Amino acid sequence: MRAYRKAAAGCALLLALAGAGCSGQDGTTDAAGTAPSATTTPSASAQGTAYAPYVSATTASADDTAGSPATYNLAFVIASGDGCEPRWNGVQEIGDASVAARIAKLTESGAAVRVSFGGASGEELAATCDSAAALAKAYGAALDAAGATRADFDIEGDELTDTDSAALRSEAIALLQKERSDLEVSFTLPVMPSGLDADSLALLASANDHGVQVSTVNLMTMNYGESYSGDMGGYALTAAKAAHTQLKEVFGTSDADAWRGMALTSMLGVNDVAGETFTLADAAEVRSFAERNGIAWVSMWATFRDRQCGEDASADDALTSCSGVEQESGAFARAFAG
Repeated sequence: MRAYRKAAAGCALLLALAGAGCSGQDGTTDAAGTAPSATTTPSASAQGTAYAPYVSATTASADDTAGSPATYNLAFVIASGDGCEPRWNGVQEIGDASVAARIAKLTESGAAVRVSFGGASGEELAATCDSAAALAKAYGAALDAAGATRADFDIEGDELTDTDSAALRSEAIALLQKERSDLEVSFTLPVMPSGLDADSLALLASANDHGVQVSTVNLMTMNYGESYSGDMGGYALTAAKAAHTQLKEVFGTSDADAWRGMALTSMLGVNDVAGETFTLADAAEVRSFAERNGIAWVSMWATFRDRQCGEDASADDALTSCSGVEQESGAFARAFAG
């Protein structure tokens, strides 16, 4: 996803939301050694499919609260330059008082926050930190600043093909989960109607090898390419079904648990790829599908785009600050919230 502007079968990699696991010889659950316990979240198994949109961590939008989100995904924490210092959008201090005040405002309703690391722009911290310990410390600093026990790792582009940073990230997350027993981890990954690609599966395999406990795999159902210019809602469902089969293998779990370990994120309105437009009807279709299958949460990129563009808006505006389609403000949030 854009930054806010200016296959490994087995049981080591568990679905925390689903409570999946493999029985050891003594009849106990084996979670790759000392895997941490999961937090209780607004999941499909407990409270139905939650709505958890991506929001700017630094700048408020009038439509942030539309649809009464259960969780806000704070976008994005990345590296500042080539060092190991985490900053919001690579620019704003992680402990900035205005960001803290914004988070306090978002959580007044009882909603939680999830810190999202990475995104499509800038450098994810795993590409700039020189050790797992330093990387874990950087991730932890951002989580502490936000008061969050949920971490999302949005890995795409060049970062997805960097095997060294993937291994370092996996090692750092495993360290964090040993230190923070309540840390809930999700990976946000690109998907096609054919499912997750080899790089995404390799990333999950790396997490598996390091004993990371993953609560959710969040599929970016968007930006498929010029050959996919049809029904975006239909493509999202097809992609989810294909990935579901893959996640059953990766996690070694049941149909139902694989669905509960999935989330879906769509880019509302006009997408980055010409010809791709995700409509309000598509949003309602995705919401209905998620509820029927017990998917953990649905999301969108992003609340600050959930409004109609003005008459003088440019094409770039329709990708960064408005939807590019005819709508009422907050309409996509309400459709995704159900």
